[in-house]
Order: sequence, then C-alpha cells, then structure tokens
Amino acid sequence: MKRPSTILTELVELLQRSPSDADLDRAQWHLLDWVGCATLGVQSPVAEKIARTLSRFGGSGDHFCVDGQRYAWADALWLNAAVGNVLEMDDVHRTSTLHPGPVVIPAALAVAQEIKASPRQLLQAIVIGYEAVIRIGRSLGRGHYRYYHNTSTCGSFGAAAAAASLLQLSPEQWVWALGNAGTRTGGLWQMRHEPTDSKQLHNAEAARTGVMAAMLAAEEFRGPARLLEGAQGLYGATSADAMPEAVTADPEGPWLIFDCSFKPWPACRHTHSAIDGALALDLNSGQVREIESVTVATYAEALTFCDRPLPADRIQAQFSLQHCVAICLLEGRPRLASFEADKLHRPSVAALRGKVRVLEDQDISREYPQQFGARVSVRFNDGSEQVVQIADAWGDPENPLQRQDLMDKCHTLMSAAQVNGGAIDKVCESTLQLLGAASLDGWFASLTDALAGKPERKPERKPEK
Repeated sequence: MKRPSTILTELVELLQRSPSDADLDRAQWHLLDWVGCATLGVQSPVAEKIARTLSRFGGSGDHFCVDGQRYAWADALWLNAAVGNVLEMDDVHRTSTLHPGPVVIPAALAVAQEIKASPRQLLQAIVIGYEAVIRIGRSLGRGHYRYYHNTSTCGSFGAAAAAASLLQLSPEQWVWALGNAGTRTGGLWQMRHEPTDSKQLHNAEAARTGVMAAMLAAEEFRGPARLLEGAQGLYGATSADAMPEAVTADPEGPWLIFDCSFKPWPACRHTHSAIDGALALDLNSGQVREIESVTVATYAEALTFCDRPLPADRIQAQFSLQHCVAICLLEGRPRLASFEADKLHRPSVAALRGKVRVLEDQDISREYPQQFGARVSVRFNDGSEQVVQIADAWGDPENPLQRQDLMDKCHTLMSAAQVNGGAIDKVCESTLQLLGAASLDGWFASLTDALAGKPERKPERKPEK
C-alpha cells in the first residue's frame, strides 16, 4: 500500500534528480569558498576551545580536518562544521536567510571520506544538500527567523540530504533521515545578545544531527514523514507565517545552489550593500575630512542585526553598519584587519563611526529578502551631498564574483592562515578541477600538504587521573 504523500516525501522525490556537470562545477566553487573560510576560521580562539576539548575527550582517528590534524570521524565532522562561518565570509542564500556551505559541505566531506566516495558523488551530495536546506529554509517565513538561526534549524536537513545521497538511501529512508534531522533541530538567536560562542555550536550540531539521522535511516531507524506540516511539527512550533508550498515549488527549475551569494567582505551579509555603497562613493582623504554626517538607509532586518554604533570587539564590529561604513570611507575595501581591536578603537575610525546614522527605508524593506539593499548618503560641511544606492551586493547572483575573484579570496584567507602561496594554488586547482579527478585522494592530499606548513597546534595535556 502506497504511503500518503507529505511535504517530505514530495521533497525527496524532487531531490532524486541528477545534477549536470555545470551544476557540479558550481559545487566546486562553493567547496573552494568553504576551504578558504574554514582554513582561517579554524585558527580562531573559538576553534581553539573546540580543538582543546576534542583533544581531551575525543577519540583518535585519521579523518581530515582543516586544522591539519587528524581526528576520529565524528570529531572531524564536528570541528569542520564549527569553523566555516567564524569569519562571517561564508556563502549565503537570501530568501531562506541562511548559510548552506558551513553545514552541508563538512557533512558531505565526512561521509564521502568514510565511504570512499568519488568526486562526482561528493559534488552531487553538495548540490542536493544545498537544495534541501534552501527549500525548507525559504518555507519557514520571516516569523521563524525572528527567533531562530535558520542555518542551524534548517542546516540539519541539508546535512541529512547530502549524507542520504552519498549513502544511496531508499526514498523511505530519505524521509526518515530528514524527519529525524528536523525533529532534533534548534538554534535560538538569544546568543546574539550576549558575548557567546554559540553560533559555532549551532552549525556543528546541525551537521552532526543530519549525518547521524541519515546513517541511522540506513539501519531502518524511522522518522516522522509529517515533520514539517504535522500538528506538532516544525511549522506549527516555530513559524506563524510558514509557506509550505515553497518546499516543492518549481520542481524542474535550476538547482538552487545557483541562487547563493558569495561574500567578498569579512562582515555580516546585512552590511554588504552599505559597504558597496560606501566604496562606490570613492571619496579622497580631503573629502573624508569634510564629512559632516553619513546616513545609511536599509531594510529593517539589517538594523535588527547590525545597528551597533559602539562595537566593543571584532564580532560586534563585523555586525556594525556604522563601523563597516566608516572603515570603507577612510580606508577603502574592508580587510580582515579592519575589524581587529587596534582598528576598532583608532580615534579617526571612532570619530567617523560616530557620524554614521542608520535608519529603515520602507521601500528597501519591501524588497527584502529578494534584495539586501542599502542607500549611503554623505553630507559635507559645505552642505553638498553624495548618494549611492545598491540593490544587489557584490557576490549576489545579479552582481556575481568571478572565478578569479573567488580564487583571490581563497588566497587571502589561506595566506592569513600562513599557508604557502604555491600550496594555495594547488588547492585552488585541485578543487576547481575535482569533477575530472578519478578519486578524492589527490584533493585531500593537496589540502593536507598545504596545511602541513602551518604552525602546529599543541593539544592540551589530558589531566592525570
């Protein structure tokens, strides 16, 4: 007897399509983007805390991690998934308001290494994982995002779909995997209001939950097929304005990985159009000295996350429209160093930051989340004014990064992680040509060789009993 159709059963049917080589090539771009972000992110203080904990309480193993060390399989997955968004440079999908790469890619890598998957299988799993997380994410509505970190709540579905693809689960097992991934999902935004490390926990747990749900499904571990629309399901519990039809809309359309944006600047995506606007003004130093005031008009959600006139540390600066715009007007393109403490408290930066006012523009808000727009207006002491409005930030599909831009970004990040330039070239080449490789061995070898030259972390000694 055929089981009743549910949203998850329809989604699973949709996910059985085979991506083309062009789709898989796009997955290579996102894989390279994650490598760059994670290689430097793993050197952050929060990553050090995780690594110390794993060295004390984790198991031994031989699984790849972007810190150049080897871990037990589950520990490598956990750390890889925790560090891809530390720099706030991870990829983003606008209408689902989430970041697929930091969760989906570590999940796919972990399973691919475990089962010795081919490059094509890995890339296909990434495309499918992105599709699942985006389709469910865009169905949850704005009300969900008010309280929940979508990358966490939806990431587990993407991780489960990527793993299910690699494990070649039956359609029913796919549904169980997605259902169980969703039943354990979570990630509350309260962590934004306190100095916490919780965001990394959100991503790591989403990846682990999804992968384990898929592995359990392979053992006939059942899950709820009506997890989304059921009376006590995800929509009912977390979203008053859910749009269930968005999960399966346009089933034959292009894979949604092409709707994702790459982030060129090391700051929250909600600041990027304002950054682009400030850069487009291209003021010289004399003009900057004559600034009387700066106004940033943008959408309401950007203000909710990034109205921070007095950022106290690097993370707050990355989420400060005022700081981002001030830095760009003073120094041009924002760099990693633009958000460190010495720059944050520099008198010239603080003075200009104090002249930046942010406000909502209702017309721009109406276009969100299809567009993350902003208008930057600079008024000078003589009463003159310059204005630039940006609809689509650099890196959006409508204003895309090119292949060389992406490689340059990877070079910047991996160089900051003290990886040799020649080794970075090999990583870029092997990643962007992965589809034509016979196995993943050469790709893992290029990464391992590149990471071998980095300063080695000395694990904390386990306490004596």
